[in-house]
Amino acid sequence: MFAPCGRNTVCDALHPSPIDPKAPPVRINLLSDTQTKPTPAMREAMARAEVGDEQVGDDPTVNALCARVAELLGKEAAVYMPSGTMCNVTATLVHCRPGDEILAHESAHIIAREGGAHAAIGGFQVTQLKGVDGQFTPETFRKALHPRTRYQPPQTVVSVEQTANIGGGTIWKKAALDEIVAIAKEHGLVTHMDGARLLNATVASGISPRDMTAGWDSAWIDFSKGLGAPIGGVLAGSRAFIDAVWQWKQRLGGSMRQAGICAAACIYALDHHVDRLADDHANARALARGLSQIAGVEVQEPETNLVFFKPDGAGIPGDKMVAALRQRGVTLAMMDGRIRACTHLDVNAAQIEETIGQIREIVRGA
Repeated sequence: MFAPCGRNTVCDALHPSPIDPKAPPVRINLLSDTQTKPTPAMREAMARAEVGDEQVGDDPTVNALCARVAELLGKEAAVYMPSGTMCNVTATLVHCRPGDEILAHESAHIIAREGGAHAAIGGFQVTQLKGVDGQFTPETFRKALHPRTRYQPPQTVVSVEQTANIGGGTIWKKAALDEIVAIAKEHGLVTHMDGARLLNATVASGISPRDMTAGWDSAWIDFSKGLGAPIGGVLAGSRAFIDAVWQWKQRLGGSMRQAGICAAACIYALDHHVDRLADDHANARALARGLSQIAGVEVQEPETNLVFFKPDGAGIPGDKMVAALRQRGVTLAMMDGRIRACTHLDVNAAQIEETIGQIREIVRGA
């Protein structure tokens, strides 16, 4: 019997809850960029996709997507995955052996959002590095390294998350990434980049994806966030690495059949939804600017499409604000003790202004 909550049934929080039928319809969805829906043109591209059996390598659309992402990131090969979490998990399963140590920021997705998969499946431990805005410094990384002895776990991988979600969607600077790579190579560590919002970082910084991931042994792009595709991420690296990832993909049930239907959405996104990420960043700045004009609301200045803020100083706790907005058809998330608003292609400038107005009204009534 399962008893993770101290009783004989599985805790309710372990499975998704149905949407409350009594709640008002969501009109403005700032919960996450995962909430995007395929556009009509993307759906048309999916309907026209040429498909085959991905497991035996004869889905031409999947093959085209993987070749394109490998080229985009400057890697030898790539593999299409059902999710970004599977990109991270299979990467560490290839890079590490049971008992190995991974170094990452304490708020990293591999620690906080992947169900303990790296420990449960791989037997790895993740050392949590501290740092502001979801990033550790190269010096912090260097200080965390220890000599290789039989008394301590082998330090095998250093991982960064671009952008740093809990840090506020902050962008790892190219100079810091290069220094981390240099330190890792000096000490024999593999480098892995969780690229869930990598293209947000490249669009905002003007640095190409190839340059941003240069020196990183593995990196991936998530297509089901700001790029607006319904499913998947693509993990890239050396040909030998991708061959080994494929074995784990098979083991974990991630191999697909006519996956070209979904891969076509990703190709469409690369063609049409990358440059427009700048619109999401502009909307995030507009939201932050409006919130900062409300007395008592503390706002972190956004670098990309994530806006973190606390309304506590205005007399209303964050969870109460989120609940009040939900009753007005606006949905956001509580994350790391703050409210997170996430802009994306299904949220326009007018909806941003309406959200600011709704928050102002709620604060007035607090």
